[in-house]
Parts: sequence; C-alpha cells; structure tokens
Amino acid sequence: MANKQMSAAAAVAQIKDGMTVGIGGWGPRRKPMALIREILRSPVKDLTVVAYGGADVGMLCAAGKVKKLIFAFVTLDFIPLEPYFRQARQSGSLEVMEIDEGMMLLGLKAAAMRVPFVPTRIGLGTDVLPRNPGIRLIDSPYDERQWVAMPALPLDVALLHVDRADARGVCQIKGPDIYMDELFARAAKDTVVSCDELVDSSFFDSNEESRSVFWERAHTTAVVHLPVGAHPSSCAPLYGFDVKHFKEYVASAKEEGGWQKYAERYVHCTDAEYLERVGGIDAVRKLALPVF
Repeated sequence: MANKQMSAAAAVAQIKDGMTVGIGGWGPRRKPMALIREILRSPVKDLTVVAYGGADVGMLCAAGKVKKLIFAFVTLDFIPLEPYFRQARQSGSLEVMEIDEGMMLLGLKAAAMRVPFVPTRIGLGTDVLPRNPGIRLIDSPYDERQWVAMPALPLDVALLHVDRADARGVCQIKGPDIYMDELFARAAKDTVVSCDELVDSSFFDSNEESRSVFWERAHTTAVVHLPVGAHPSSCAPLYGFDVKHFKEYVASAKEEGGWQKYAERYVHCTDAEYLERVGGIDAVRKLALPVF
C-alpha cells in the first residue's frame, strides 16, 4: 500500500500560483489551520479559494494570497463577520462568487460527479442570480419551468482536517457533523489531509471505527500528522474552538499593522513554537466544546 504521509511543507509545496483550493470545515469548526499557516509561510499567491469560510479565509486574505473567493459565508460564529475578510471585501480587492450554502454544496457535488452543473430551485427569485451573471437558468425538458443550473466547482486541491488517519489515506471524522468535507475530497484532483492522530491501518478493522470513514482512501493524496492542527478552530469531539485566541485575532484587525504583528507571533514560527504560544497541546485539548 502507498504511504501518503508527508510533512506540511511538502504537502503545501504542491499548491501552485493560480490554483483553485477548497478548504473544508465550517466557520470556526474543523478547519485545517496548521495547513493554512503553512500556506501563509509559502510564496504561493493568486489563489481561488472555495470555502464555508472562517479564519482560514480571513488570514489568506490578510496575507494577499487570494485572487478570487467562492463562498457562502465567512464567519467566526460568535463573532459574526470575519474581520480580515471584511476588510478585503469592502476594499474591493477580491473577485467574488457569493452564493447560497446549498448552491455551493451542489457545485461541489457536481464536480464530484464530474458533471457540468446540477439543476436546483435554490437561488430562484433572489439577488444571487443578478450578482452572479455566470450562473444561468435552464429550461426543464420535462415541464415548462426554469431551474438554476448551479455550475460545478472543480478543485485543484482540497485541504481538510480530520480526527484520525492512517498512512494509506483512510480518514476518520468522529464529530457530529462532517460538513461538506467528503464533497471537497471528491471534487478535488488532490486532497491534503491533516490529522490529530496518525493510527495504524488495523485501527479501521473495527466496524465501529470504519463507520466514521466518509470517502475512499484513493481520494486522499497526502496525510500530514498535525496534533490539534485545527486550532484555533474546533475539532469535536476532541476540543472546542479557542474563544480567547479568536478575540486576540479579531482585535489585531483594529490595530495599525495588526496583521503583521499577529503573523509574526503566530504564523512565522514553527508548529511547535505556535503550540507553545497558544498554551500547548494539553491546553488546546481541554478547550470546551461549544453548545448549541
């Protein structure tokens, strides 16, 4: 069996200027933040990013890595609007495709199925269509109605974070919601996965454990072992999101040179230094899970 384990630097080195990168997770939940920090340390630029966004999108915008953003929202949940995304959006520095959550799901599903579009009622009668002239209506061959033809959103690379993975690329998500991560994996040419725990392949011999595997290992092209690699976002049931850290991050957006100061402390350092500066692995694993 192929061993797909590699370092974060080696995995991110496969991302080239101008690529379309899908980022899994949802807002401040199970984002591949250690991989995002690796991108921030790299020279790559002019990315098209597809995401149900959180600080992943905000940080990439702050660093000038994003040319175009395809999104349904960019939020930290308890802080409704991600601050660095807001700055980029209001300044007009981004090309955007702003769509409904369900439309983005269907775009990923179309790419996963290798079809050019999926017909849907979502978006009819809304401002999504006039603001996205590239999204067209299609006549139904079965009745006289028109449907939105949500175009496929094919990805060059998907970046995901999971609870556990083995070196073959089998990935496990134990949280209560997998969001759209399986669609990101299927819509991408290559999928880079960071994991909290790297396990032996025999771990998945159990039906109880294999039941939480949602895509075939063939879709995973790289596995990076990064304990608490979702921080400061959550990775339920292992740890919650770091409210204190997010507040520090948001506060930096209000300061002159705030991003540079934040990045100097939390981005331009090794992963070990980052973990030390946020209190250590044990402290992250004690973060309370959010209650809804």
